[in-house]
Amino acid sequence: MATVVILLAVVTALAEITDKIRIPYPILLVITGIGIGLVPNLHPITLNPEVVFLVFLPPILYAAAWTTSWIDFKKARRPITLLATGCVVFTTCAVAWIAHSFIPGFGWHEAFVLGAIISPPDAVAAAAATKGLIVPKRVTTILEGESLVNDATGLIVYKYAVAAVVTGVFSLWNASIQFVFVAGIGIVLGLVLGIVFKWIHKITPDNPTTDTTFTLLAPYICYLTAESIHVSGVLSVVTCGLYMSYNSSVVFSQQTRLQSYGVWNTVTFILNGVIFILIGLQLPLILETIEEHSFTTLLKYGGIVSLAVIVGRIIWVYPGAYIPRLSKKIREREPEVSLRLVTIVAWSGMRGVVSLAAALALPLTAAGSAPFPNRSLIIFLTFTVIFSTLVIQGLSLRPLIKMLGIKQDNHEHEIEQAARLQIASSIIEHIEENYSLALSDEVLNQIKTKYEIRMQRILKDQVQSKKKIDDQQIIEFHRIQQELLDKERQLVIRLRRDGKIGDEALRKIEYELDLEETRLILERGL
Repeated sequence: MATVVILLAVVTALAEITDKIRIPYPILLVITGIGIGLVPNLHPITLNPEVVFLVFLPPILYAAAWTTSWIDFKKARRPITLLATGCVVFTTCAVAWIAHSFIPGFGWHEAFVLGAIISPPDAVAAAAATKGLIVPKRVTTILEGESLVNDATGLIVYKYAVAAVVTGVFSLWNASIQFVFVAGIGIVLGLVLGIVFKWIHKITPDNPTTDTTFTLLAPYICYLTAESIHVSGVLSVVTCGLYMSYNSSVVFSQQTRLQSYGVWNTVTFILNGVIFILIGLQLPLILETIEEHSFTTLLKYGGIVSLAVIVGRIIWVYPGAYIPRLSKKIREREPEVSLRLVTIVAWSGMRGVVSLAAALALPLTAAGSAPFPNRSLIIFLTFTVIFSTLVIQGLSLRPLIKMLGIKQDNHEHEIEQAARLQIASSIIEHIEENYSLALSDEVLNQIKTKYEIRMQRILKDQVQSKKKIDDQQIIEFHRIQQELLDKERQLVIRLRRDGKIGDEALRKIEYELDLEETRLILERGL
């Protein structure tokens, strides 16, 4: 228990540091984990693969799916599919060939196992590496969508590669049929469970606490149900997450959305932080199991395999981006491809928790009760690839974006602002049509003021040349509102201190003030 508390404290402290030094936090967490693991006389912390797959994977994937736009995902489904399936299979084969060719005693079967383990980039690492960077929306959609689906591809290939080592038998035809079946049924199951969860939320009384709790249970239900019938738990979780996210506006109340977002942000922060610390802590344990190779030799092998992973993705991405555009239909349906943006996608191949968990889950024995060939070496090489891709690609991504001169795509922002303007304009028309006779001019103007100022702010943002739209009035309006909110907080605290109200009344009023201040902050950020 003390170890868990210490880890959470370290994760929180490091998150504060990474926010200031602007590097992806998984990098610093992994390095810190290695440093902690090298402390002498420290009790070793083992990473149980079953725990990782069950406890960490479902909620992390579900949260990533929840924050991914289904509309954007559907528009980018072709490049996502090419990366999540084609690139994973290609990388698996490339790594297998390199490992078999350059590492003595590395057979084809275990080489394909290694390839399947390290072929899928990580959802958490991809999101963390691109967070806060000036990257167009389509690029982040492709990277996040790829990392959601590719785990399923990698784990399915991994399953059959391990089976080939354990049994000594492999059929490409049977594996291909099983791949389609496992993936397809996993998607259908996720959709069915999503529909069921939506129905449950709609027929049950609105209760933010129970609704939020149910969203935490949903990914585990999807994953365990899928795994119990031997289909893809990953795709089941992702499909359900995308479906529920798309329908969240009609399923959840505003209180549930506010509460669930806060809870999920905390949960995913803790899970992501702890898992990357645990990855770093595995290195000393991994090195203890390898005795037949010197550390220098291990580093050489790790460098070769890491290079194969990075270069293999680059080799796949460029032709995958341009060759399909030979089709006229694709050129008409999809936006123009930018070489600079393709380069960013090619370089964003960080590996993470799923790869390490898959490596640690390798069986101890193979066919005939013999030891699983090169098991310890596979685990070390997996760790090396995770560390290399996180550090090399993760740290160089921001300078690369700057060097390529990539600028923020304002198209999504313009669409959002146009929608806000249309909503505000429609509300003002609704007020004038329905309340002009029932209310006095003074009350009517007070009701309309908020929406008129909001329209002014949007118009100012859209047309910079119209600086005479009284910027000062908008700033002054928000300043006064903030001052009044602060004054209300001081008064309610004083009333509680003087014994005129109790804690229950204080919390209720504070909650209302928190909501009002959140709205004000969002308006200032328009």
